[in-house]
Amino acid sequence: MTDVLKIDVWSDIACPWCYVGKRRFAEGVRRYHAAGGERQVEIEYHSFELSPDTPVDFDGTEVDFLVGHKRMPADQVRQMLAQMTELAASEGLEYHFDTLQHTNTLKAHELLHLAKAHGKQDEMKERLLRAYFTEGRHIGHVDGLADLAAEVGLDREVVVRELTAGVYRDAVQADIAQAREYGISGVPFFVIDGRFGVSGAQSPDLFAQALAKASE
Repeated sequence: MTDVLKIDVWSDIACPWCYVGKRRFAEGVRRYHAAGGERQVEIEYHSFELSPDTPVDFDGTEVDFLVGHKRMPADQVRQMLAQMTELAASEGLEYHFDTLQHTNTLKAHELLHLAKAHGKQDEMKERLLRAYFTEGRHIGHVDGLADLAAEVGLDREVVVRELTAGVYRDAVQADIAQAREYGISGVPFFVIDGRFGVSGAQSPDLFAQALAKASE
């Protein structure tokens, strides 16, 4: 069987586990094919907002945000972020929580839908995650998002026009509504072939096994 194996992924740009999950899933796909899996894997990213009430211009650090959002002591938050940074490094990712600019991710999700319409969603997803977690870029403003979009080959003027007009806002809300119907309460969440759900940034071997099972 060589038809496409469709993977629907719900995630948020502001989710450190989602970036890790993206890397682990890619490795799972590689192991699936290395073990003889023949089906082409096609990934579509869907919107999920972990903190939809976050202002675009949050006044504070990531520590400040998590202290307020999770009601955790600052020292505990710093320890958690240090552990997350170390874990990300083991996957080849650089996280710089000290320079991260926390923001509302609605416009970034709209951009991912725009990128999908132009066949650039995966590249755009990767660029947004790197900009947010590694480079300390602000991903809440249209102009900044348009700059990142241009880097992956999208027309900057089109991006500015369509994000300003909210062309893909309904598509973002439809994704969020679908997640609610599926009972998704945390991300990343992977739906494989419309039949198997895998929650969290699981190991590459687990992803490879799930792909093989779906291929049977």
